[in-house]
Amino acid sequence: MAYEEKSAEKAGKPPHRLTMDGRRELWMNGVEEVESFDEGQVAVRTSQGLLYVRGASLKVDKLEKTSGELNISGQVASLEYEDTAGRGGFWSRLLH
Repeated sequence: MAYEEKSAEKAGKPPHRLTMDGRRELWMNGVEEVESFDEGQVAVRTSQGLLYVRGASLKVDKLEKTSGELNISGQVASLEYEDTAGRGGFWSRLLH
């Protein structure tokens, strides 16, 4: 288990894992919420921070909020995490 996963589990957060099949399907767990999505980008809040999935023809196929599982299909071009440590909540970011 990776260091980040151990830290997340100690903090009471579920582990976050990604599995991608041929850049066409993406499965993940440790999902807290989908903040926004369209054909070009899906913004996902995970136990490890905000994740941007970018590509083309992206679709959210399955979201299970109780288990924290998410499936995305389409042409995945990139995955990028935003470091949200110490940034506060939505209103804190908006007002600064």
